[in-house]
Amino acid sequence: MTDPAPEPHPDVLAVWRGHADACVLLDGFHALKHALRFGAGVPVAVTSDRAGVLALAEELAPDVRRALDGLLTEVPHAVYTSLVPRPHPTAVAALAVRPSREDALRTLARTPRTSPVVVLDQPRNLGNAGAVIRLAAGFGATGVVTTGPLDPWHPTVVRGGAGLHFATAVERLDVAGLPPGPVFALDPEGEDIRALKLPDDALLAFGSERSGLSGELRARADHLVALPMRPQVSSYNLATSVAMTLYHWSATGGASPASARGLPFG
Repeated sequence: MTDPAPEPHPDVLAVWRGHADACVLLDGFHALKHALRFGAGVPVAVTSDRAGVLALAEELAPDVRRALDGLLTEVPHAVYTSLVPRPHPTAVAALAVRPSREDALRTLARTPRTSPVVVLDQPRNLGNAGAVIRLAAGFGATGVVTTGPLDPWHPTVVRGGAGLHFATAVERLDVAGLPPGPVFALDPEGEDIRALKLPDDALLAFGSERSGLSGELRARADHLVALPMRPQVSSYNLATSVAMTLYHWSATGGASPASARGLPFG
């Protein structure tokens, strides 16, 4: 005889609906894990497999298991799937309070900076933007700024970033409003990056996946920089380009030993 499906907590759906419009969707275990690690306010979290999620936390992220134990409400799977656009294999979702725009802008504008700001100029692909935010957080970048219509806090971007929006400043600005600092823009006609040392206060700018740098961003650039590439290879994926550039920055003196250690895998 199987156990009956759990009934939803009488208040959880009301709490979810009350926060949904103002909060960020955390879709999956890893997004929730990272949001908790980096201090996000999480008013509600649901799962259709509470025991499974807690076991996963015990294995991969014991530092947040206690917080998850006090936060997770188990609901029937049909209720969970009704709350998310695309169910995650870990069957967990939460809502988190988005950091204030004012705080993010202060972080981006603060000088002197000890790590670069990544600028995505007119990005188009939500998943690529999320992957870049995940990279920036991993390298300890000051933040990620997007220009153009893409919302860097879109649920698909947050999912692609595994919740690491809460580990770095993420905002959308126009080119005229970019933070201070020299702009090193990636372009095939630029100087080979291997001949350069990227300063900690740099803005590292990357064009869109399809059309490259906009004319406005190119005009704002102080330096054009090229990644090494075999002839007849047309381009790298956006996240790959960002990873190569941030690695070059860190390998030439940018990352401190403390920032390179991070947390255990998971």
